[in-house]
Amino acid sequence: MSLLELRQVSKWQRRGSRRLEVLREVSLEIESGELVAVWGLRRSGRSTLLTVAAGIDQPDSGTVLFEGKALNTRGAGGLGHGIGYCHQVGAPNGRRVIDNVRAGMLGRSVAVPAAYSLAHKALERVGAEGCAELALGDLDAAEAVRVAIASALVLGPRLLVIDEPTKGVDLLDRDDLVLLLRSLANEGIAVLVSDADGSGLSDADRTLSLAGGELRGRTAPQLGGTLVPLSRRNTAA
Repeated sequence: MSLLELRQVSKWQRRGSRRLEVLREVSLEIESGELVAVWGLRRSGRSTLLTVAAGIDQPDSGTVLFEGKALNTRGAGGLGHGIGYCHQVGAPNGRRVIDNVRAGMLGRSVAVPAAYSLAHKALERVGAEGCAELALGDLDAAEAVRVAIASALVLGPRLLVIDEPTKGVDLLDRDDLVLLLRSLANEGIAVLVSDADGSGLSDADRTLSLAGGELRGRTAPQLGGTLVPLSRRNTAA
């Protein structure tokens, strides 16, 4: 059983008067400890794929399973409960970084001192401990990505979904971000990232492409040196 599994997922969107199939019967499996990158041009459906995989958005058809349970069923994990979703901080925000990172623990009955301690540890893990007292609006692009990752890590995710982590990041900082994601995967966290220009694809275990709603590449993990097709895995189970 894979940690995350998309089975024949399709998704439609309205763009003006047109109704477009953004995802067309997409199947994908990701195991713990894998770093999987999905490449696609603008409006290829990359972001939609990631929001569906994280349980933020529901597919129009097909199923998304996390730890063997459909994300839209009671008792299944999801965003904040095994899945962390990251995106860069948007408009300038006066909120302190440390407060933003600990915000996810407020509804979990975590004592304030413990929440701050965990938030500091998460920032240290991603190399952003020096940003703790800064305002979100004062972060550069690379720092914003690290803070977003820390905000997800503090909740202990088993799957980390990150939309375009290297977008707007200086070339000199991109490799360090990719190495950070690689290290998180090496610790056992599954990492799913999207990319628009190829700069965030290095060091991935698998790289797939999305175009015309179709996901191309090795959509299932390599097990024991042999690729096991989705249909055969389900039959064997």
